[in-house]
Formats: sequence, structure tokens, C-alpha cells
Amino acid sequence: MVAIVDHGRPARAIHPLHAVLLAASLPLFLGGLLCDIAYSRSFEIQWSNFAAWLIAGGMVFAGFSLLWAFIDLFRAGRRRGRGLAYFVLLFITVALGLVNAFVHARDAWGTMPEGLILSAAVTLTAALATWFGFSSFRMGLRMGETR
Repeated sequence: MVAIVDHGRPARAIHPLHAVLLAASLPLFLGGLLCDIAYSRSFEIQWSNFAAWLIAGGMVFAGFSLLWAFIDLFRAGRRRGRGLAYFVLLFITVALGLVNAFVHARDAWGTMPEGLILSAAVTLTAALATWFGFSSFRMGLRMGETR
């Protein structure tokens, strides 16, 4: 049993579908970064193609997570502080991911070094958004609750 000191706010668990959408974008962006690193070392064009597809997949999941976070902003009422920061991090992730997808739409030789730098930035912001998204939701039992 986990006891959480709550200070009056009700405990709220992350919705399972939101958790899947949020958590799915990080490995896809990380895979894109790893493919860009492999391309920068080998110049095998297929690595650039893999990176472009992984980034596109990450954008799908991050976009739906952004939409969910936007809707949650209105449902939060007066407690928008952490939700707004989470939304801003996701917005930055999607914006950088879109620029990264446009860079990866170029010829494979034209993606370096901007593609590698953008992939690292998108992966970092996706990791921060995922961490912040999961940490902003309190899970478990409040002090004095039983199941």
C-alpha cells in the first residue's frame, strides 16, 4: 500500500489510453535519434529512411497526446499549473518534431547535421514531457484511504 500526502486535492490516475499515447512517442523519437547516429557514422541511406519513419510515428502519438493535454487544460479548472507546463512541453516536442520531419524529408545527404541535432532535441523534450506528464498525476491511495 502506498500512502500519499495530498493536501486536499483528490488523487487522479492517468487515463490508460493517455498513458499509452504519451509513452509511445518517446521510444519512436529515441529510435529516430539512434538511426540518425547510425547514419552519421555509416552514411547508409536506409538509416535516414528509418529515422524519417520513426519520427513520423512519434509525431502521430505526440500529436494525440498534445490533443489530450489540451482537452485536460479545460477540464482542470483552476488547477492548471502543472497541466499547462505539461501542455507547453508537449507543444514544443510536436513543434520541434514537425521541423525535424521536414528536415528528414530532404535528401539523405541534406539531413546532416541538422537532422541529428533536431532528433536529439526532440528526444530530450519528449523525455521531459513524458516524465512531467507521468509525474503530474498522483497514483495510489491517499492518507487514510483503503481499498
